[in-house]
Amino acid sequence: MKLLAATVMLLSLVASAFAQTGDRSAPSEPGDHPTVSNQDSETITITRSGSQPSEKGPPQYFTGAVRIDRLFQAKEPSRTSGAYVTFEPGARTAWHTHPLGQRLIVTAGVGRVQRWRGRIEEIRSGDVVWIPPGVKHWHGAGPATAMTHIAITEQLDGKSVDWLEKVSDADYANVPAVHAEGSTAAAAAPPVRDTNVQPTPAQQMMREMAPKLAELTDDVLFGDVWERPGLSKRDRSLVTVSALIAMYRPEQLRSHLVRARDNGLTQDELIEAIVHLAFYSGWPNAVTALSVAKEVFQNDSQQ
Repeated sequence: MKLLAATVMLLSLVASAFAQTGDRSAPSEPGDHPTVSNQDSETITITRSGSQPSEKGPPQYFTGAVRIDRLFQAKEPSRTSGAYVTFEPGARTAWHTHPLGQRLIVTAGVGRVQRWRGRIEEIRSGDVVWIPPGVKHWHGAGPATAMTHIAITEQLDGKSVDWLEKVSDADYANVPAVHAEGSTAAAAAPPVRDTNVQPTPAQQMMREMAPKLAELTDDVLFGDVWERPGLSKRDRSLVTVSALIAMYRPEQLRSHLVRARDNGLTQDELIEAIVHLAFYSGWPNAVTALSVAKEVFQNDSQQ
């Protein structure tokens, strides 16, 4: 009896062992999926230098010889991409905007950057440039020097740039604001003036009767106060537009609405500001401001 019980127990253990072996070697069913290790989604990826081919800047978006070396693409959940962009002397982008702005890190050479209706700024190796969302601008090399920068942009609804018209040779030839060695645009010395440069709005209005007032407007107000880092240019535009509406200054309001658009304020935001100010500065002021804004927005859309 004891021998029989021992034999039954031994046969049971052998059968169980064979069953487990069979389970491990049996093919999986179509609906079965192996478990993916968390390490697969946490792997550090290194993209080796030179492992990706260079691209030529498309001629519809660039003037001159431009080489693009992509560093990384936007990959969810991130929406940031980056690239090395090298401009040969005289090369530049077309006018364009970025829905979430762009940051440029100049790594070599001397180049130029300009916002719409603004002055050309000289940029050098080590400079970091921030272009706010929606600001129309271009950037590229100097006429006699190449320039390389890292361009970092973010996507909004899958889009990171809106391309516009090309920069004309006449606009590119304007003399940039020259800064002291090692300084940035915010802490720049006063720009060197050139008689061939298109006069600023202040010069057009005042230089014949009050040249000193034109100089103070350009160098102190817009060259110093507007460049102070305590407020962004977008916020300074909103403050200025609001003050001009409240004081009923439609002629000055016109040019500052244009500047506000260049500094990143949208048409909807400016209209909302006018509606809000109607309750604080009066209905006539707001109605006049809307009339001026309509004219500015129509002209802007036609350009």
